[in-house]
Amino acid sequence: MQTISPFLWFDGQAEEAADFYVSVFENSRIVGVSRYGEAGPGPTGSVMTVTFELNGEAITALNGGPEFSFSAAISLYVSCDTQDEVDYLWEKLTEDGEPGQCGWLTDRYGLSWQVVPKALGELLANSDSAGSQRVVAALLQMRKIDIATLERAYAGEQETQRKAV
Repeated sequence: MQTISPFLWFDGQAEEAADFYVSVFENSRIVGVSRYGEAGPGPTGSVMTVTFELNGEAITALNGGPEFSFSAAISLYVSCDTQDEVDYLWEKLTEDGEPGQCGWLTDRYGLSWQVVPKALGELLANSDSAGSQRVVAALLQMRKIDIATLERAYAGEQETQRKAV
């Protein structure tokens, strides 16, 4: 049972964001919505919190107002099995958002994500330290992570530097 889960502060877009995230990730659903009552501080009947699950992980979104906003200091990390999964999530989460470097991105709501293939960790943990260093050098040239490029770098294959988009 998950005992620690993200609690995300939005300025009025909690329900919209939760609906979007649930549409992007498989095995996801809205669990519940609570609304402000007469005691406020939001308008009576407006969405206060949305509890939802992304791939079975619990998250709560709050319409807390404009006092706080997201920063890249906190991100949601998504571990991907395949390049197709990386490509899909990157496309969906950067739509009206902003791509970052090394698999990081900011979505349309200002929330930071890391979309990372499991292969990256495997290549970095391998016993060939020179290969791992080549992987890091290749990674630093990327926005969306490209597994094939990382594997070529690990193997020491020379190629023209290219940035994965």
